[in-house]
Amino acid sequence: MEKTFQLEIVTPERQFFTGPVESLMLPALDGEYGVLPGHEPVVTAVEPGEARYKVDGVWHSVIVTQGLAELMSDYAILLVAAAERPEDIDAARAQRAKERAQERLRQHGSQREYHRGKAALARANARLHGSKHR
Repeated sequence: MEKTFQLEIVTPERQFFTGPVESLMLPALDGEYGVLPGHEPVVTAVEPGEARYKVDGVWHSVIVTQGLAELMSDYAILLVAAAERPEDIDAARAQRAKERAQERLRQHGSQREYHRGKAALARANARLHGSKHR
């Protein structure tokens, strides 16, 4: 059995990461999802939060927003709206985004505005959590 599999993390703006990894942990709807080489094929939703992948025995973190993951035995592709390294996050900006999202939720006028506010709050919380793990 192979000791690595190919991982791609892709956003609409860029290819964030491509390379062989030993394992992957990603935030999913029902908690954290672990992936090793030889994984059963599955497609799952990715939730905002911290994803981690191991390269040469070292874990690397990336803060992701919502998206999809296609997991196969020899590769995994994460298609997410945004991905960034914890050290690249501006904590003050993320805090302001969180406050705006909370205000949007308090004043929502429609179902659509409510769901947008919830998504914005989840993104802001993921970024704030990631900025604390630098």
